[in-house]
Amino acid sequence: MPDLDFALRLSAPESTLAVGGLVLLMLGAFMGEKSARFISILSVGLLVAATAVTVTGPLGMAFNGAYVADPLAVYGKALIFLSSAVAIVLGDGWMRRAKIAKFEYPVLIVLASAGMGMMASSGDLISLYVGIELHSLALYVLAAYHRDDLKASEAGLKYFVLGALSSGLLLYGASLIYGFTGSMRFDEIAAYAAANESTGLIFGLVFLICGLAFKVSAAPFHMWTPDVYEGAPTPVVALFATAPKVAAMVLIARTLEGAFAGSHDQWAQVLILISLISFAVGAFGGLVQKDLQRLLAYSSIANIGYALLGIAAGTTLGVKAMLVFMTLYVIDQFGFFAILLSLSRGGKPIRRIADLAGLRKDKPVTAIALTVLSLSVLGMPPLAGFWAKFYVFGAAADAGYWMVGAAGLVASVVAGFYYLRIIKLMWFDPTPEGVGPTDASPVEARTIAWASAAFAFPLVIVAIGWIDHFAGIAATGFGAG
Repeated sequence: MPDLDFALRLSAPESTLAVGGLVLLMLGAFMGEKSARFISILSVGLLVAATAVTVTGPLGMAFNGAYVADPLAVYGKALIFLSSAVAIVLGDGWMRRAKIAKFEYPVLIVLASAGMGMMASSGDLISLYVGIELHSLALYVLAAYHRDDLKASEAGLKYFVLGALSSGLLLYGASLIYGFTGSMRFDEIAAYAAANESTGLIFGLVFLICGLAFKVSAAPFHMWTPDVYEGAPTPVVALFATAPKVAAMVLIARTLEGAFAGSHDQWAQVLILISLISFAVGAFGGLVQKDLQRLLAYSSIANIGYALLGIAAGTTLGVKAMLVFMTLYVIDQFGFFAILLSLSRGGKPIRRIADLAGLRKDKPVTAIALTVLSLSVLGMPPLAGFWAKFYVFGAAADAGYWMVGAAGLVASVVAGFYYLRIIKLMWFDPTPEGVGPTDASPVEARTIAWASAAFAFPLVIVAIGWIDHFAGIAATGFGAG
């Protein structure tokens, strides 16, 4: 019983979300559709409570090594749960204005967060798969949440079909790894890999990486991303761009640095190749986009390539760089999507890049915020995006991958075109004739947008020291390097 008691205390964050999510589901079912706002408020409170439980809870391993609570998991889950809470806040107002508000939206995010928490704490191949599927099933439904919208239905179907394909790749890789090592646990797999050279094991690892790369929309496994970003409801896309990517990146770091630390030379080559392809697809694919959400899809593909560089380094510095990058990336992304949610004309959302022309006249503060965020993602010093890229390029250079870092810098220059185009449209192009003024911005979207921009500059100059400190604790406690 003491072991069970410790295991339950260790897994309290996921238990809190799972039980709380089911309770909220029952409340919503009994209270009806008018309960959407109330359930959203409770869901945000539940996610904040799960964050508090995560950062104050004990550390250790449970369930025969299947569940790991270490500083890396704590950092990752705190970022995941808070990101999910912000996505609920953004979605609640948007859903009500679109007249599709239902209590299922926050409940699905809570249940997805439980799966993402499991991903961050996975200690073996079974818990890895359970976490991925638990969060993926909820995300498939969320992608098609606006069921009367054909694009949303198409997005949900594409995400589901390609997600099933990626799960097949992942399971095949996991079965090969288990077949050659005789174990599901990461620590035992690491011990076997260190003592035995096995081509079959590396073959299984490649399939496992391919399945995980789909979850972070890294090229060439990105084919679902532009269509899902364009078709899914904007607050749902804001969720897709943040919390699940953090969970998947932490899981990739835990799997490769934990179970295959001795095979770094093999899997680093695969990650570097994926990073290079992601740079190219994200930078050049974004140049021809006309829809803002599709543009952000290609931007996310390139940015995930940068984050993977940190893991490819195979060092403690690399894991810390990845965590710093993902933290700053999440804040910038919420700022972008909050601005999208705050802009509309005649009740119709502004989605085309060309529709931003002349925004400085109607929404000068929003134009300033979008300018700051665009320059941040571009990597302009001393904004948040500059520090994010500084860390991952530094980790790559420290590990000897100078040329890959240089390729990332070139991709950043190419991608700079579409960020600068947004700035040019807002500040220098006139508003087209016959176009009415923009609508009043919703309070929650406007607040999050301005707060994200303020963090990107100048608050990041102070905050980067704290982020560096806690990310360093997470990477060191994980024991990579």
